[in-house]
Amino acid sequence: MADPVTAQFNVWQDLLASGQYTEFGRRNSFSQIQSLTDFKKAVPVQSYESIKLFIERMMHGEENLLWNTPVSWFAKSSGTTSDKSKFIPISEESLKDNHYKASKDVLSLYYISHPESDLLTGKGLVIGGSHQINQYNEEVQYGDLSAVILQNSPFWSNWIRTPDLSIALMDEWETKIEKLAQSTIHENVTSMAGVPTWLIVLLKRILEITGKENIKQVWPSLELYMHGGVSFVPYKKHFEKLIGAPINYMEMYNASEGFFAAQDDLNAEGMLLMCDHGIFYEFMPVSEFDKDSPETIQLDEVEVGKNYAPVITTNGGLWRYLLGDTIQFTSLNPFRIKVSGRIKHYINAFGEEVIIDNTDKAIAVACEKTKCSVNDYTAAPVYFSEAENGAHEWLIEFEKEPESLQRFVTELDAALKTINSDYEAKRYKDIALRMPDVKAVPKGTFTSWLSSKGKLGGQHKVPRLSNERTVLEEIKRFVFQHED
Repeated sequence: MADPVTAQFNVWQDLLASGQYTEFGRRNSFSQIQSLTDFKKAVPVQSYESIKLFIERMMHGEENLLWNTPVSWFAKSSGTTSDKSKFIPISEESLKDNHYKASKDVLSLYYISHPESDLLTGKGLVIGGSHQINQYNEEVQYGDLSAVILQNSPFWSNWIRTPDLSIALMDEWETKIEKLAQSTIHENVTSMAGVPTWLIVLLKRILEITGKENIKQVWPSLELYMHGGVSFVPYKKHFEKLIGAPINYMEMYNASEGFFAAQDDLNAEGMLLMCDHGIFYEFMPVSEFDKDSPETIQLDEVEVGKNYAPVITTNGGLWRYLLGDTIQFTSLNPFRIKVSGRIKHYINAFGEEVIIDNTDKAIAVACEKTKCSVNDYTAAPVYFSEAENGAHEWLIEFEKEPESLQRFVTELDAALKTINSDYEAKRYKDIALRMPDVKAVPKGTFTSWLSSKGKLGGQHKVPRLSNERTVLEEIKRFVFQHED
């Protein structure tokens, strides 16, 4: 926090020193690189596809390809824009100096702001993804990130975590939720961590089993929920109602590729960017996406409120890797960020440039105004026809439906106009865009749809925004097929 730009430069130098002994480093003349400008010229921005052959060779046991120490663990990630699995290399350095170091720093940040906390007097409920470990060959294993971290975590971590590993390692979600509920009811749970959608399912089941009115009656010492992966904005009121008493909410930004940021001030928007955790950051303005040689900028050049796509170089062997998320800086002193969406998860069919950050906020405003709550949603454009102008079609699963769906749509549209000036311009007098076309789908639709595709749990999420109508049409067909 004191000197993040220098910290980042030192991280870059250390990574380059390690990388020059690898095949990737030799191919890209790492030993000749004298400056960041040289580095950018020598190494193109990488996608998963461009390093896939290196990773396949690593998984077959070859060494010194992307990283200069042996890599025997890989985090399997489905990604959110592709059905294909990705296998992200997890080196010993990335575990020790990134994932575990950042996790300890999260606790430190929390205790600095809450010195009276009793967090470590109880257990942390962790609801991750599918924890199944798979043996690729004698030397190499893979699983989702939470599985890799569980398998390599120190023995003492079992004392402060629930559920038991035998339950955490289950990968069949309906059974897992039931076992999680039954096994954690009698624990002294002081914190929770996990994706909001699955935690809601678990908390509701716990209330059904116990007959309690809220979660604070089950776990009186509960004080913290650490969340990440999706925007918490549409879920917060839902959690407040389920829990039944004020607790602290702390946002984190971690993925298979690395642990990037965590909230250092629970009263301020944004997460502190972790600048000395083995990851070097570049920031690509989203206007550069899809260019042959996209430009990137450094930490000392970023601006508040602009959308950037992080390009990361890591101590796991990812070199100038395009992460796929979009972020915005909320503060430059210290450097704090928020996740605004995915590069490919937006609607820009008519020049409106609507991102997930916009729609999450608009949903929250519409819910507040109409006294309802939303579980999940997806939206896509309806393109121009001879009869009508374009529109955005929404499928929304309400937890509590509004008294008037039409009023909800009106408030949603108004909020989007306030949040996004491009959307407002396209909505002017319905010239380019008419009112959103919102359809309410039955409770459980999105979970059932994911289950039908074998994608229940873990990192699988319903794509909230897309320029393509494929997902939206699939879900509409699914709803139609399951109507009484």
